[in-house]
Amino acid sequence: MARNCIVVNLDRCIGCWSCELACKLENDVALGERWNKVVQVEPFGEFPHVSTYWLPTMCQQCEESPCTHVCPTGASYRDEATGMVLVNKEKCIGCKYCMMACPYGVRSWNEEQQVVEKCTLCNHLTAAGEKPACVKNCCGTARYYGDLDDPNSDASKALAEADPESIHQLPDVGNHPLTSYILSSRFGEWRVDDLMQTTSKYVTTEGSVD
Repeated sequence: MARNCIVVNLDRCIGCWSCELACKLENDVALGERWNKVVQVEPFGEFPHVSTYWLPTMCQQCEESPCTHVCPTGASYRDEATGMVLVNKEKCIGCKYCMMACPYGVRSWNEEQQVVEKCTLCNHLTAAGEKPACVKNCCGTARYYGDLDDPNSDASKALAEADPESIHQLPDVGNHPLTSYILSSRFGEWRVDDLMQTTSKYVTTEGSVD
């Protein structure tokens, strides 16, 4: 089974929010909801040694996805062909169990349709050989998509070229997230683990995290 995901190079991310906008436009995401959320990790350190960075968050395509395990109808499922975690809206009964199970708070509630939604890795585009909208529209070339089991994919190449000490994931609580972030020490200190100990739903907040 493929392990498709997105890799984000935070060394190159400028916090322009173009990935958020591209996602909303491509997928007709409901007003007030975001499948891809960019959060500013607050400036930290002491002047003049102060740093900050932007953290784009979306479905982490967990290998042991808690959302699919708790769904009573199979609406949240893993596609056998692509390995992607997806939502079948026709089967969704709106119980929101999957939203509660997600350790990163990256699922959205469509009030009008009364169903749960999330990042699909733009599977309607990737099935046709295109890149996800957020990847195509990243002006900093900070996002990469591909199968981690394919060494020639853009995602695999980005990780292979990075210093292993600069590769990070959101905290793993047994779900094994596939999404990786590249952040080298010269640009910032990975502090997401500390932040998530404060609130596991920090990615649902607007603006910065403190």
